[in-house]
Amino acid sequence: MHITQPESAGPGADTNSPRTDNPFIEKSSSLPFGQDLSLDSITGPTYLTAQTLVQQVAYTLSDKIFAYSVDSFDLDVAVKHWQKQGEKNAFGYETGVSSLETRTGAGAIALGYMFSNDYDLTKRHIPQSIVASSSTLGHLRPVLDQLSLLYSVANPLIAHIAAVDYTANTAAGLVTDYVSSLTIAEDLGLGLVCSPSVFETQHMALFATLLSSILPTIHTYDGISVGRETARLVDTLDQTRLYNSYKAVLQAVSEVDKKHSDNAGRTVRLLQAFNDEFGEDYKLFDYYGHEEPESVLVVFGTVEASLTAQVATALAKDGDKLGVINVRVYRPFVEEAFLEVLPKSTRYVAVLGQVKDEAAVFDPAEYSSLFSDVLAAVQFSIDSNVQVTDVKYSREQVWTPSNILDVFQQIYGEKTQSGEVRSYVDILNTADVRQYAFWDLDESSAANAPLAIGKLLSSDSSKNVFVRTGHDNLVCGGTIRTDIRNADYTIEAPYAIEQADVTFVGEATLLQEFDILSNVKVDSNLIVRLPGVKDENIEKELPATLRKTIFSKDVELFVLDPTLSESVNEDPSLETYLTQLAFLKVAREDLLTSGLSKLAAINGNSEIFTKLTAELENALREFEVPESWGIVDEDVQPLSLPSDVNVNSFAAFDRIEPEPPSLLKSWVVAAKGLSFKEAYGTNAALRPDLGVTTFVSHIKEHRRLTPLSYDRNIFHIEFDLGDSGLKYAIGEALGIHAENNKAEVEQFIKWYGLNADEIVQVPSREDNNVLVNRTVYQSLVQNVDIFGRPPKRFYEALAEFADDEKERKELLTLGGPEGANEFKRRAEVDTITFADVLLEYPSAHPSFHDIVRIVNPMKRREYSIASSQHVTPNSVSLLIVTVNWVDPKGRDRFGQATRYLNGLAVGSPVTVSVKPSVMKLPPKTTAPIIMAGLGTGLAPFRAFVQERAYQKQQGHEIGEVLLYMGARHQREEYLYGEEWEAYQDAGIITLLGRAFSRDQPQKIYIQDRMRQTLTDIRKAYLANEGSFYLCGPTWPVPDVTEVLQEAIEVEHKAKIARGDTEGKSKKVDSRREIETLKEAQRYVLEVY
Repeated sequence: MHITQPESAGPGADTNSPRTDNPFIEKSSSLPFGQDLSLDSITGPTYLTAQTLVQQVAYTLSDKIFAYSVDSFDLDVAVKHWQKQGEKNAFGYETGVSSLETRTGAGAIALGYMFSNDYDLTKRHIPQSIVASSSTLGHLRPVLDQLSLLYSVANPLIAHIAAVDYTANTAAGLVTDYVSSLTIAEDLGLGLVCSPSVFETQHMALFATLLSSILPTIHTYDGISVGRETARLVDTLDQTRLYNSYKAVLQAVSEVDKKHSDNAGRTVRLLQAFNDEFGEDYKLFDYYGHEEPESVLVVFGTVEASLTAQVATALAKDGDKLGVINVRVYRPFVEEAFLEVLPKSTRYVAVLGQVKDEAAVFDPAEYSSLFSDVLAAVQFSIDSNVQVTDVKYSREQVWTPSNILDVFQQIYGEKTQSGEVRSYVDILNTADVRQYAFWDLDESSAANAPLAIGKLLSSDSSKNVFVRTGHDNLVCGGTIRTDIRNADYTIEAPYAIEQADVTFVGEATLLQEFDILSNVKVDSNLIVRLPGVKDENIEKELPATLRKTIFSKDVELFVLDPTLSESVNEDPSLETYLTQLAFLKVAREDLLTSGLSKLAAINGNSEIFTKLTAELENALREFEVPESWGIVDEDVQPLSLPSDVNVNSFAAFDRIEPEPPSLLKSWVVAAKGLSFKEAYGTNAALRPDLGVTTFVSHIKEHRRLTPLSYDRNIFHIEFDLGDSGLKYAIGEALGIHAENNKAEVEQFIKWYGLNADEIVQVPSREDNNVLVNRTVYQSLVQNVDIFGRPPKRFYEALAEFADDEKERKELLTLGGPEGANEFKRRAEVDTITFADVLLEYPSAHPSFHDIVRIVNPMKRREYSIASSQHVTPNSVSLLIVTVNWVDPKGRDRFGQATRYLNGLAVGSPVTVSVKPSVMKLPPKTTAPIIMAGLGTGLAPFRAFVQERAYQKQQGHEIGEVLLYMGARHQREEYLYGEEWEAYQDAGIITLLGRAFSRDQPQKIYIQDRMRQTLTDIRKAYLANEGSFYLCGPTWPVPDVTEVLQEAIEVEHKAKIARGDTEGKSKKVDSRREIETLKEAQRYVLEVY
């Protein structure tokens, strides 16, 4: 933790830099205020980011830096700038900077450099540095493993790792990843140091560099928020002090220590020498909280350390007997040092341990890395009565004081010493801290205005300014949020502003995407940019629930109308200046006069600021909030909106989307590729263009299950796998790479006037960035979804090719909001295809090159597998219903994939792939399974039952198998009926609930059969801890779930009747119980 600095500790940021003619532009969010800085400017009191400090230490004390940074991460932007400027390191020469790609073999160049024959051995004592994100560690692992074995003859190696990674499995986008560092440090025996705050980043980067003289070391820190927040640091070490301290600490550690101590002992001695050099009291483990706690939380991570320490301190002041231990040095894990800081009064230790994902959080068999070390230290060293538990959280978790408080309440109890349940803990004195939040689109000309304001506020040396920015590129085409805190003293607030004094909203539509007003203070100010909107129309621009919040929180509303500024009308780029002035007018009117020259110096244009200040009187006005806003109609439901942006990028959304070329070529091009394979890089492979592994199977059986006279064609289709090598698991889906109907393709080619044999290069159906050579005919059969349903953007794109003005306007209307109803009718009633639209508007006749560009590529279709490979090792089965209908023009229409499958003869080849699914059997064979399938939704359950039969045949005990099936008529749709009855006779299926809705006067559905056998469900699902599965259409989900809730409630009443004290202790919440079962993967839906 950082000790609070005096109110004034030196000069503020320099705002008297040379004037430019350009507005204030952010180069990178990893730089202070987004601006480049020279190496010698890092000294004394100044504004910096943790990421810049890390790069300063690396550049100063390294022979060479190997940087692995995604372009937008900018982890090496400062060192590249310093190298370009010719800056020298502490050893008197320019540090080498190699910016490399993160891929297999990453790190090999660093290893090769250190052990090359021509390496200058006089530099062997100088550290080599890696600057990377945690996503790189997996690729670096082989090299780090080799290096650890050769470390006695290698340079010291320090890896500065920003704890940030992308995740494709959730909506989080960017996640804070300590798991990678923890795992690799433990597996390879590396050192691991974490910076607990921006104020200690420089010291910890230096200490980790010193530790690399003992063993290869990772220095990690938060890479999403704290690492990029601009903050004021008072006693920053310049390059000379860094080097002198580095030498002094190394000299203080004796040669005797090096030869006769293990790594743990040498680390302790190194930290002592480090503290002696700087007059600090850093520990391997830091304790905060009550002097005699009963419960102690152990944490690792930058934000985790900062917030838990502050929350624990606040709770301890109120008498709550709890505390927190921050792990500063995880490896080596010095147990004696940990036990020394653990208070003797502790009875309960909880480890806040990060795991990879939500699945790991709910997996009882998986523990966090930190938990294992803490458990070993406590259980084998002190009173065994101390209980140790693992409080796991995923990398997606975003910490705030509120959810940290939830963790403490979880481990310590629901109530505080006062007997009240806390819902909020105040770690920030909002009376002394002014907080400003800015919301805008990243394409706005005013997007960088908050950075200029932060730079202006930082010029006051008596204040401490903190600026952080987050990008959400999935909302409104790119949304940016910037927070500014302005305090009288140093604060640690590594979380988004929750009590803003002034909030600026640059785009009104953001008020419908985010619950912005949940983060404002009562009696605060709100500025909304509403160009051209008059007072009488403001109510129409703001949602009803928002208006009520404005009224109830007594928020003063200001409207910024840039159209009322003459200068902005003439030059829209000046709006960023107008925004800055409007904010100052509301938040700091004193700076409109005293700070105007500084603001002009920051932006580089003084004359225009004077003019805009005069025009501000017209452009900014306060709106008197009417009392009627406090009343909302009862039928208006409040929207559940996120209160913060989901940070998924560090840069604005790149709207330049290069379109893949599609070039018509002669057959000669393809012939060259086949004749001269080496020169043209031609490889023979099965669909190498696809992003998934594909296999060729052959139709083994095609059997219709419904009568020919019945209007629904449901068929069983089985594929012979041969020697394809395809493997599939229970519950997985088979991807069918279908083709368009050949007769219809030929008809389209003839009508459109195309040459079927012309060679064309088109994007593959799975990856638009990969081009494949096809004939026009092949591309329409295999790649271009010409008979698919066109989206709105197709009409808009096609309008560009229309020569007839009437047709052009019709197409534009269909592609715009005014044509929404007609578009919906065409899509859902007429079921229009791309080909239909091209036929309908003959004047819009794009070339085939353009057709490929504006028509969607074909996608594979996935179907649940209806077999177990244990039972049929050389085949895979599907259950398919043909999708067909007649459109209003009397034309027969078909689903592309089902039509393709239905038309295949036995022996026909089919390209297939396998896709994982949520439908998995419980890990224990004795766990009951309750299955509910409607129509073809029975497919995965056929595989389930086959697998259970196989398990029983192998001598395993199996649990109850309850199968409920729903269809219209038993005579026509009793799918696999004979198989189910045979399995029931064999004792595999214990209950078969058949619901045929139209076979009797009153309709009977699947939920009715379930309700009739509620006792069996209670026993299998609740008493014996079974799992429930539903597959089929979405409509029965609420009714089926209601039956399960009834089972939970009836079971709860039965417990009470039996005198179960636990059952009496609380009222059961069946909805919450279903959610719990869902999290435990005992309530699984696969619906469509």
